[in-house]
Amino acid sequence: MEYFYETMYILRPDLNEEAVDQAIEKYQTILRENGANVLETQHRGKRRLAYEIQKNREGIYIQINYQSDGSQVALLERAMRLSEEVIRFLTIKQEVPEVESEAVEA
Repeated sequence: MEYFYETMYILRPDLNEEAVDQAIEKYQTILRENGANVLETQHRGKRRLAYEIQKNREGIYIQINYQSDGSQVALLERAMRLSEEVIRFLTIKQEVPEVESEAVEA
């Protein structure tokens, strides 16, 4: 069974554009190589954080939407947890509305 997921992660604000692009590519590659279908990646830019995280007041927000069976989420989050560039991440399983099948009367 395939589900839809959204992972939002925050990169350190001192990364240059090239390092940000490499990080985005790295996480997309982890998902693709393990069988997930990357639907969309949004670079939301540098924003002020609501509170300080690891002595950072700002962060670069990235959102990635993908479809997978769920096994890729742990791999992705493990890579982010071990990464020096990611200061926070959150994965949400999307609720997909069920398509009701209506019986057609003849």
